[in-house]
Amino acid sequence: METILVLLLLLSPFIGFLINLLIGKRFLGRTLPGIIATTAVLISFVISLIFFIRILSTGEAVHVDLYQWIALGEFTTDLAFTLDQLSLIWLLFVTGIGALIHIYSTGYMHDDRNIDRYFAYLNLFVFFMSILVASSNLLVMFIGWEGVGLCSYLLIGFWSRNQQNNDAAKKAFIMNRIGDLGFLIGIFTLAYLFKTVDYDTLKTAISTTSNPEVSSLLGVATFALFIGATGKSAQIPLYTWLPDAMAGPTPVSALIHAATMVTAGIFMVTRLNFLFDSTESVQLLIAIVGAVTALFAASIAVAQTDIKKVLAYSTVSQLGLMFLALGLGAYHVAVFHVITHAFFKACLFLGSGSVIHAMGGEQDMRKMGGLKNKMRTTYITFLISTLSISGIPIFAGFFSKDEIMLTAFEHNKALWIIAALASLLTAFYMFRALYLTFFKEFRGTEEQEKHIHESPKSMTLPLIVLAILAFVGGAISLPFGLSWLNGFLSPILPQIAEASHPETSVQITTMVISTIIAFVGLGLAYYKYIKKSEVPAEDDKITGFTKVLYNKYYIDEIYNTVFVKSLYALANFFDKYVEQGLKAIFRSGDNFIEVLSPTAKRLQNGSLGLYLFFFVLGFSALIICLFLV
Repeated sequence: METILVLLLLLSPFIGFLINLLIGKRFLGRTLPGIIATTAVLISFVISLIFFIRILSTGEAVHVDLYQWIALGEFTTDLAFTLDQLSLIWLLFVTGIGALIHIYSTGYMHDDRNIDRYFAYLNLFVFFMSILVASSNLLVMFIGWEGVGLCSYLLIGFWSRNQQNNDAAKKAFIMNRIGDLGFLIGIFTLAYLFKTVDYDTLKTAISTTSNPEVSSLLGVATFALFIGATGKSAQIPLYTWLPDAMAGPTPVSALIHAATMVTAGIFMVTRLNFLFDSTESVQLLIAIVGAVTALFAASIAVAQTDIKKVLAYSTVSQLGLMFLALGLGAYHVAVFHVITHAFFKACLFLGSGSVIHAMGGEQDMRKMGGLKNKMRTTYITFLISTLSISGIPIFAGFFSKDEIMLTAFEHNKALWIIAALASLLTAFYMFRALYLTFFKEFRGTEEQEKHIHESPKSMTLPLIVLAILAFVGGAISLPFGLSWLNGFLSPILPQIAEASHPETSVQITTMVISTIIAFVGLGLAYYKYIKKSEVPAEDDKITGFTKVLYNKYYIDEIYNTVFVKSLYALANFFDKYVEQGLKAIFRSGDNFIEVLSPTAKRLQNGSLGLYLFFFVLGFSALIICLFLV
């Protein structure tokens, strides 16, 4: 029965994908594809909830071993799945938030002519993400890892009539392939060292090994795996694909940026915590990259005028904070922020989609304003999620972000300062987005103003649910030793029990500082955009450092010059010289054959005597080689 339920959990979205892909709107119309896709994900959510309730009472993980997949000499691996505390936490918000995004999409994408294909891709995305988090070994994880990369390409470039969308999809696919190469190298290194990639077996092998060669290669493996994580979870230097992923439909942005693809790197590092704990230098690198990414992306978000681009760089920044926690060994804290981030970021993206839907596709905040009275539900839910991500007390984001700040304060003051600056900028740019979008006078056209309306219930209902979660979600891990989440994850993360508990005074101090930082950011945004009624300048009038921020530090241009143009130049060189040289060599061979063939043809004259002569000549040569040479 367990095996059947696990397979149904995993395969239900895949079945929805097949139905929508093979039958399509020709037979299903415009409404049924959304119902089928949403039902498929809801089935997975319900089964995940059943296993979650069971593990709460028994504490025992569910293992499903289907069959031996690969056997090469000493190396073997199975097609197997594990539902334990970590994978079930992920499955709950992947399928739960995924279901809400599916419901939202039924309203948002209702008029799209390819709605069946859209829901098919959305289901396939959830299927591969479920495979990734439920895997029992790295090779099964890699199936899901590559699958979500493929689905991101399909969904980001869904509106393929626009070439910019196609370019964004290709960019996401290629950047992820760079990270995936690192992931593969890490898998191969571990397979070479331990003849297995199964999580439990790896954990035992690493804890018992004393071989210096193994210890040195472990650093290579963990570094390579971290490169894979930087690709999927958009960390420096492989982060540039994620802001461009905004080319896809807004629900896709919510799915990719909130609950699925970008959290894959966090999940992988957390799942292999025993491996990363054995390589302190790589852990420090993870913490540094995470902190720098958090501040770097937050500074870019400050100057963006596209509402989705602000949220995209916000995602990169928040992921940086999660990596900071991972690098400091606080895996449970990173998981906590993953969960709260899934709530408030999904709500923010869907809220921005509601605004864009009402504005007829407009995404520029300079052309918005004054929407709070006309879109009350969207405004309130966006406000709650903004308060949450900014770290305002009692909201979910406050508790998870405070845990990260406390961890950084205890372990590395320099990284704590960087994280504090990133948090200050987060509060500023999020309230900037809120004020520019919903407050003051409307700055768009009269035609847009006439059509502004609240979104349908299929879109506002998911917003309300996510806003409630963004408000109360922090209750799963309250400070001062009142964390349910820590106790739940302790079988997977033994570091929780070993971690030293900070003094109450230190916890209160960091909490007060985090609160002050959040309110300072809020106050600066209020002063600038409400008190002084400032509106960001038009593109051609942006000057100074703001222009550098607006153009994202010109990183895309630098990458284009250093890598893309260099590769094109190399390709042109091979096309112009190397390929032409090879063609000349092959043509010379052709010419030689053409010269030789008339003479050779004369030997084929039908003379039996000539044929017998060559037969005897060849036979004699064979005898000489065998017996005389």
